[in-house]
Amino acid sequence: TMGVLIPTVTQAFLSSLISGIEIGAQKSGYNVIIMQSHDSYEEEVSMAKSLYGSRVSGIICSLGMKTVDTSHFQQFVNNNIPIVFVDRVPKDFNTFRVIIDNYAAAFKATTHLIEQGCTRIAHITAGSEFGNLYNERKRGYLDALKKYNLPIEKELIADLKTVTYNEALKASNKLLDLKNRPDGLFASGDIMAVSAIQSAKKRGLRIPEDFAVIGFNNDPISEIIAPNLSTITHPAAKMGQMSAEIILKSIKFPNKDEVKEITFLNTEVLVRESSKRI
Repeated sequence: TMGVLIPTVTQAFLSSLISGIEIGAQKSGYNVIIMQSHDSYEEEVSMAKSLYGSRVSGIICSLGMKTVDTSHFQQFVNNNIPIVFVDRVPKDFNTFRVIIDNYAAAFKATTHLIEQGCTRIAHITAGSEFGNLYNERKRGYLDALKKYNLPIEKELIADLKTVTYNEALKASNKLLDLKNRPDGLFASGDIMAVSAIQSAKKRGLRIPEDFAVIGFNNDPISEIIAPNLSTITHPAAKMGQMSAEIILKSIKFPNKDEVKEITFLNTEVLVRESSKRI
């Protein structure tokens, strides 16, 4: 049995991740137990204990938003049960990680908006307490502005308290209410970007002519919203399958002295109507 501990099954990215894990596990005759932390540190600790009690052969985990202490995973290490962290990963836990290069992806997304003629680019993200993933995307955004000599303005950066549509909508409204409003937006998630498009349309702004938007993840909603949302591809199913394969390899060769390398998967800018000015 392979244990999977994730924040929620309702996000498109995480459901695709699970699908990839199940494909990889089932090929080798493994069952999958899925548990949700609901972004709660306390629930994550409890679920990890439960998976350990279920005698799983390996565990794949995407950390909850509020998790800063990962000592509850030490019980697996102490008993030679392989762990793979995927997408949301700890910095200081010596095990396998399957992630994308969030910095490079954000840099490419912001550069795309600059190439489309945007000069005041806003950013909606999550606060630093939500982990390294959003920090890296913010860093990529900032460095792209620096490279092209565009000003970095604090009023154009919105840090959400919770990563929800309603919080993102409040942030979008605040950005678009600015006297000197932004002409572009890079959002760290597609749901954030969708909220901005809807806020802009209510104001009668043309997208992308007045306000160009790009998101992150390529969730199904990106093709439902009108205009279709430009976004960053995030190979969730492939990440899940690769995570399962790493677990299976570690079970088969338990004593192999292997470096716990970080695996970066490539991402691409998927240009659609919401940002395509040229």
